[in-house]
Amino acid sequence: MLGDIMKRPVVTIVGRPNVGKSTLFNRILGERRAIVEDLPGTTRDRISADISWEGQEFTLVDSGGLEARPDSGIKQKVKEQVEAAIAEADLILFLVDAREGVMPGDQEVADILRRSQKPLQLVANKVDNDRQESELFQFHKLGMGEPIPVSAYHGKGIDELLDKATACLPPATLAPAEPESMKIAIVGRPNVGKSLLVNTLLGEERLIVDSTPGTTRDSVDTVLRLDDGSIILIDTAGIRRRGRIQPGIERYSLERTQRAIERSDVAVLLIDAVEGITTQDTHILGYIQKAYRGAILAINKWDLAEVKDVNQWTDVIRQRTRFMPYIEILSISAKTGYGVAKVLPTAKRVYEERNKHIPADSLDKVIREAVAAHFPPKKGTRKLTVIGATQTAVSPPTFAFSVNDASLVHFSYQRYLENKLRQAFGFQGNPLRLIFHSRSKKRVKEPGAS
Repeated sequence: MLGDIMKRPVVTIVGRPNVGKSTLFNRILGERRAIVEDLPGTTRDRISADISWEGQEFTLVDSGGLEARPDSGIKQKVKEQVEAAIAEADLILFLVDAREGVMPGDQEVADILRRSQKPLQLVANKVDNDRQESELFQFHKLGMGEPIPVSAYHGKGIDELLDKATACLPPATLAPAEPESMKIAIVGRPNVGKSLLVNTLLGEERLIVDSTPGTTRDSVDTVLRLDDGSIILIDTAGIRRRGRIQPGIERYSLERTQRAIERSDVAVLLIDAVEGITTQDTHILGYIQKAYRGAILAINKWDLAEVKDVNQWTDVIRQRTRFMPYIEILSISAKTGYGVAKVLPTAKRVYEERNKHIPADSLDKVIREAVAAHFPPKKGTRKLTVIGATQTAVSPPTFAFSVNDASLVHFSYQRYLENKLRQAFGFQGNPLRLIFHSRSKKRVKEPGAS
């Protein structure tokens, strides 16, 4: 029995650019979930979080700055994302800036929200003193009722806002729970086609796709529902070389991308078929390896590749990724759709391998044969003795070896044992965690990811 899950009403924060939507989102959430920077247009994709207030459960959504007449392609796509968020909402928090007063952009947003006919509460942000609060009467001209004064930055008025907002919401309901979804993080350098791949997999433009590097700032989760269950696709910001990461937005984006890798089951690294595999690509693989996540390397923009010999590409990639010999390699074009149909089946296979548990007798047989075929090396007069092995966990597959002295385990012998496990049981696309315990339990050695 899977039990039931909570189906929560949706509250969406909407407003023109730079009125403090992400700051309010983070204040309500109680953590820096959305990127906050004093620049218009920081939030582009929708992000959400589940909230509980005084017994009322709801989902809070942060949206991009809404402009009625976008003057660029990327702003038009932001507008479409905000309109989609409005359509899904049970309540709109229409945020305005008390310091700036009523701006033309506020009037335009008000017109859009009025046409949506959604329940709405007007919220005046950046109300830091009594004078600003006394001037809120000017927002009556928006025709959206009495504004609720808050200061998202200082936390003023948040309790009152939540009290009024939750009073307008329908109760959360129980719905049948679904099996736990596999999480796939799409990662890579800027402008390699991560969002386009997610949209191609989804079959709709759920995420903003633009040729400008750095379009995706936050890690964005999107649920893909299939006949046999659902998959969570995590689109992430492009990871630049460490020396080129700027303070502020880029630094926060990097932190969120690393966090996205850590909470994924499988990470798909996109590389550019025109540029080939770069040093930064191998650095990103290092993040994946350190997190012990399943790994797929997808050569994107295959339609633009000068060399279309898959074997030649594989040889080069294997040479550059010798520290991850288990990685799966695909050639795709997110733009044309070539090879994209292989991405999810490959990820599912890696996920299944990640959760594989080996019967104890089969594992014992393989380890005994491995030790008999290649005796452990000596260190001076001392000799390593492998007493036995047990699989202690899945996701990632983890094996605990009982030995006479863990300090005698050499990296080369660890790799030998790993290769024997892979030859016998597979685990393609996944790192293995090998832990060595001294029989006396005085010393434990856990080498790095392998």
